[in-house]
Amino acid sequence: MKLNQQTIEQLAEHLENAELQAFEVVKITEAHPDMDWDDAYAIQAEILRRKLARGNRVVGLKAGLTSRGKMKQMGVDTPVFGWLVDYFSVPDGGEIKTSELIHPKVEPEIVFVTKRALKGPGCHIGAVLAATDFVMPGIEIIDSRYKDFKFDLKSVIADNCSSTRFVLGGQAAPVAGLDLRTLGVVLEKNGEPVAVGAGAAVLGHPAAAIAALANHLGARGEEIPAGTMILSGGVTEAVSVQAGDSVNLRIQSLGSVSTRFI
Repeated sequence: MKLNQQTIEQLAEHLENAELQAFEVVKITEAHPDMDWDDAYAIQAEILRRKLARGNRVVGLKAGLTSRGKMKQMGVDTPVFGWLVDYFSVPDGGEIKTSELIHPKVEPEIVFVTKRALKGPGCHIGAVLAATDFVMPGIEIIDSRYKDFKFDLKSVIADNCSSTRFVLGGQAAPVAGLDLRTLGVVLEKNGEPVAVGAGAAVLGHPAAAIAALANHLGARGEEIPAGTMILSGGVTEAVSVQAGDSVNLRIQSLGSVSTRFI
């Protein structure tokens, strides 16, 4: 690590204030070009510590920048990981206030819920599928706190991977009998398809993103607990939304989920 604890705490407060008050900031690596991966995850962890101290609770985990579309869009080639807290959750068909966000985008997700704990190193797709209770469709709303949605990998990790809201719905389907790689995904905005893809866009297999998360946590002496909800990563590129937009996601064999921006 290159940053001291005081700097980590200051940057965490800076980024969390941007999220809570919906204002954009410049990427933090401009002022701290020498910060490393451990610094980035330490800032992310300090933001979570602040939320937990306020009474928020973790309701899920996420993998980000896992699809080829997202990697190309953001100019990166390594997945990133973050957490989801209670007030991020929006009911299926619910409304999302754009006044609480900066420049939101939506992306379609295949969501996993575990029935057994997963821990790396060495976690693989087979272990993930064996530990999965069910999968379901989800819409993640991302909202980078960085100006013009422009950032590098360390800055976005520190910003909890642009996390802000998510919507779960559709059917809870067991993975037995499903080929998650070939599940078709259609994201619609205001009734028109705006992005299409298949599960294989997420690291070749969505379960690979969960395995990567387990191995990431395992390197830190942590695990994915049983009963954890995990967003496996955007299947397509992220799509910008604004007040008045309605978004619907359909995933083959998993049903649909929707939300509206006001």
